[in-house]
Amino acid sequence: MLETSILNQVRSVFQNLEAQYTFHITCHPRHGNAQELTELLKDVAGCSDKLSCEVTETEEPKLEFSLLKNGKETGVKFRGIPNGHEFTSLLLAILNADGKGKNLPDEAIRRRIQALKGPISLQTYVSLTCTNCPDVVQALNIIALLNGQATHEMIDGALFQEEVDALKIQGVPSVYANGKLLHVGRSTLGELLQKLEEMFGSEPVGNAEPISRTYDVLVLGGGPAGASAAIYSARKGLRVAIVAEKIGGQVKETVGIENLISVPQTTGAQLADNLRSHINHYPIDLFEDRKIEKAELQGKEKRISVVGGEAFISPSVIIATGASWRKLNVEGETEYIGRGVAFCPHCDGPFYQGKDIAVIGGGNSGIEAAIDLAGICRKVTVFEFADTLKADQVLQEKAQSLPNVEIFTSSQTTKVVGNGDKVTAIRVKDRVSSEERDFPLDGIFVQIGLAANSAPFRDMLETTPIGEIKIDAFCRTTLPGVYAAGDVSDVPYKQIVIAMGEGAKAALSAFDDRIRGIA
Repeated sequence: MLETSILNQVRSVFQNLEAQYTFHITCHPRHGNAQELTELLKDVAGCSDKLSCEVTETEEPKLEFSLLKNGKETGVKFRGIPNGHEFTSLLLAILNADGKGKNLPDEAIRRRIQALKGPISLQTYVSLTCTNCPDVVQALNIIALLNGQATHEMIDGALFQEEVDALKIQGVPSVYANGKLLHVGRSTLGELLQKLEEMFGSEPVGNAEPISRTYDVLVLGGGPAGASAAIYSARKGLRVAIVAEKIGGQVKETVGIENLISVPQTTGAQLADNLRSHINHYPIDLFEDRKIEKAELQGKEKRISVVGGEAFISPSVIIATGASWRKLNVEGETEYIGRGVAFCPHCDGPFYQGKDIAVIGGGNSGIEAAIDLAGICRKVTVFEFADTLKADQVLQEKAQSLPNVEIFTSSQTTKVVGNGDKVTAIRVKDRVSSEERDFPLDGIFVQIGLAANSAPFRDMLETTPIGEIKIDAFCRTTLPGVYAAGDVSDVPYKQIVIAMGEGAKAALSAFDDRIRGIA
């Protein structure tokens, strides 16, 4: 039974529902979890006269329910009990089906979703304790609701262990499209939509006109630098837009943040929420789930085109696209992502309880991951390419004090070894002796830093050998009216507090150039 306080909140959430919704439950009457599922959904249904339950008993070992709107399938199904973090996914599925909810996409993203070619059958295997799974489940539910040729079902891996074992799933969320693995790990609506577009293709919807938008300042990226640049620009009374894949950027990958001055402790997710809240205090147009396809930066008016045909035009562009996790780019890595190769120790670490794993990278991220994983894994082996570790000394000392952590420096990963189903070993070359050796293990966590997200701009702007955009002391690039800030630039020390300062500096430079007629 749900607590009274939760039921009161649910009543408030559903007080303005317009359509009639039915939870169509299908289960074996003697299934061990059938009563729990039925009671949960009846509790929720009791919160509105627009909700009801319908039970179909079956001799098959089923435990699932579909969401019906006015008696018709919405395409959204849950296999399992949406408790924990997935309870929000259940509530949002109903709100979204009713055309409500702050997570619904804007018109441009709706068009792309509706243009997807079907049929598309989506399945997401989740853990109810995973904090990243709901974002994926909610995004794919939206796709199912907006595209009549798509369906999506959330599957609780703990209740369907045989399926998990058969698919060799070692990371959540794991998304399958028409039976083929589409994605593993955290993601956004925009990233998932792009993968579906690549897999299934799109076709134009009706005679929709191209979407073009014009602003005084265009900020590319929604991390600390982008948020800061947009806020400082908006405070000057300018028309500002942020075009980003997600608000928070790489910050969302960080669990603990303790060096943001005046904020003793926070998390990446909380900081991302705070950035969004601060942005919303100003008349800033926010366009999320956008991936830049083409940039035209020459001349007075700059033009940024994103996937789906949408275009943004402005005389001033601040590039704050940040950086992304680097991959090893060795044989076997891509093949075994989600089947032994992982990037998030906090999400996928529990899958390796009592097993042997490797962490690639001896910087702060790598050593922090090794320390965390040592608490649940049998053995953790760290491989660092350089001759010495790069992590802070306090982290090095902690890792070296743990009995089940072994550290190798001057070690180059050359291959991810597997048996076709999962990772079985990692091949490492000793950079001193040139000897190669296979280390048997169950999983590999890649923690080798970040790469600047500058690809769309490299043909027009001067960059460093590693792709960082070169800037002067005022964040100006080699083109008038184009600025760069944060991790995408060559500013030293990739820190949140520095990125925020650089974003503010870029905005002030852009405004100064504007009033002087330079850009």
